[in-house]
Amino acid sequence: MNKTTMTEKDQIFEQMLKGGLISSNDPGMQKVWEYVSKAIMLSEGLNNSKSTDETRERLSELIGKQIDSSTTIFIPFYTNFGRHTSIGKNVFINHACSFLDLGGITIEDDVLLGPKVNLITENHPINPSQRKSLILHSILIKRNAWIGANATILPGVTVGENSIVAAGAVVNKDVPPNSIVGGIPAKIIKSI
Repeated sequence: MNKTTMTEKDQIFEQMLKGGLISSNDPGMQKVWEYVSKAIMLSEGLNNSKSTDETRERLSELIGKQIDSSTTIFIPFYTNFGRHTSIGKNVFINHACSFLDLGGITIEDDVLLGPKVNLITENHPINPSQRKSLILHSILIKRNAWIGANATILPGVTVGENSIVAAGAVVNKDVPPNSIVGGIPAKIIKSI
């Protein structure tokens, strides 16, 4: 494989973070599947960690960035990729959270994630002939937000600073700062 071909394949990661449609036939998808396989392998070790320090170390390896010692992650933790996740300081991630991060997930400082929270940056086209392609949009969880148990944040959503997402909510639109949202789909319950 020549150098140009390798560079073209690596461009897939930049395209993913820009968002939009990624064809299942894109030559860079082979590289993506290599990272997915690595994430699966590293997840086994992560989910067999014996301490929160070991969990943080193993998740740092999986996402390719050092997680601050003030952040706590309870296992099990699930991700299909990992490399497009960024986690701030003093973050708490409870048991059984799932991050589908091909489109990019940013969690700012002081965020709380309840158990079984799903952050999903990936979707598929409606057209059956394109359905194996991906539509990607990033998720941003701003400082001091609290995402309740079993809530799902869908592609392209920003959860505003200090906001609360009620347990079980499905969030498909941005959450304004200093708000509480809940329901399916999530709606503003009140300002705080």
